[in-house]
Amino acid sequence: MRTICGVPVRTFTFDAAKQNLDTAFENCRCQIVAFANANALNIATSNTHFREILQQAIILNDGIGINLASLLLFGEGFIENLNGTDFIPRYLRSTKNCYGIFLLGAKPGVAELAATKLMKIAPQHNISGFLDGYFAASETYKVVEYIRNSKADILLVAMGNPAQELWLQNNLAATGCRLGFGVGALFDFLSGEASRSPRWVRELSLEWAYRLIREPRRLGKRYVLGAPVFLAKILTHRLFTENRTA
Repeated sequence: MRTICGVPVRTFTFDAAKQNLDTAFENCRCQIVAFANANALNIATSNTHFREILQQAIILNDGIGINLASLLLFGEGFIENLNGTDFIPRYLRSTKNCYGIFLLGAKPGVAELAATKLMKIAPQHNISGFLDGYFAASETYKVVEYIRNSKADILLVAMGNPAQELWLQNNLAATGCRLGFGVGALFDFLSGEASRSPRWVRELSLEWAYRLIREPRRLGKRYVLGAPVFLAKILTHRLFTENRTA
């Protein structure tokens, strides 16, 4: 485990992460699973509540930014990039468990399309239900009851950071689900609402650049401003640590 910006990130291979989640489910633990990229860790440094939630969750590494941070702070990167968009379909294909899955979030109609795609990817599971993320805070109780009545085992929440993790912290136990994943843009990618970069771009760890080019207004602040801020935080932490131990 490596603590970056106050958040403990697991140093898992995919197989180790799969085993860990399978065991958590089998032990009837109510567990939040989140994916830490540079943007999430930037938020965590200034949002104490969000950081505390991540400190209690299973955190997997997502993207080149956190890998660079690991290299700078610990002298080595992560073994695999376990970003949620790739990890969750792969996990559902390979887990030995059979789940009832509930999808919550994204625009109207998107979760339903994503559910259809998931069933093609991992047909051993069942879709317990789906709802878009456009409901008022006053309706949360009804949403929680709807998920509980679906008898779902795992909950995928697509609301973006930190909203999805905050929602899971407040409501996961009441839904009756054992595992709750904060999945970001997963539903958009599965449904075709958003397109992923070509595989060769992903292999070069440049998917962030592809997304920035396609959505400069929405993602410009995150990547153009957020990435240098994140790097500065990591370098400052490293220099402070080195000076303190010198």
